[in-house]
Amino acid sequence: MTIFSKIIAGEIPCYKIAEDDNFFAFMDINPVNWGHTLVVPKREIDYIFDLSEEEIGEMMKFARKVARAIKAAVPCTKVGMAVIGLEVPHAHIHLIPISREGDMDFNNKISNPDPERMEAIRVAITAMMPKD
Repeated sequence: MTIFSKIIAGEIPCYKIAEDDNFFAFMDINPVNWGHTLVVPKREIDYIFDLSEEEIGEMMKFARKVARAIKAAVPCTKVGMAVIGLEVPHAHIHLIPISREGDMDFNNKISNPDPERMEAIRVAITAMMPKD
């Protein structure tokens, strides 16, 4: 069981943004930028391109809703997206608020992010999620 599966199961606390039957979004605890959020399938699978075409499409639709909420809640020009997939063997998409390309530099993570600020951002993003 991956750390992401444990987060989805509620065994590990997280800054949850949204979930549906198949996907889960939560803020990265080692963010590249404030509001950095991960979107993961609930089905544990290591490589994103091993998901079915339908699953990838549905994951992108879910990620789009989350990205729009991030953009509405966090000052940024756009929300960048990255799929790296080496750090945790569970498919995931990084959604990162950006105003310049350097904002996506994974070598410049925020050191010791303040939990109160993380929670305030989580609340702001969650409030912008569509109610469907």
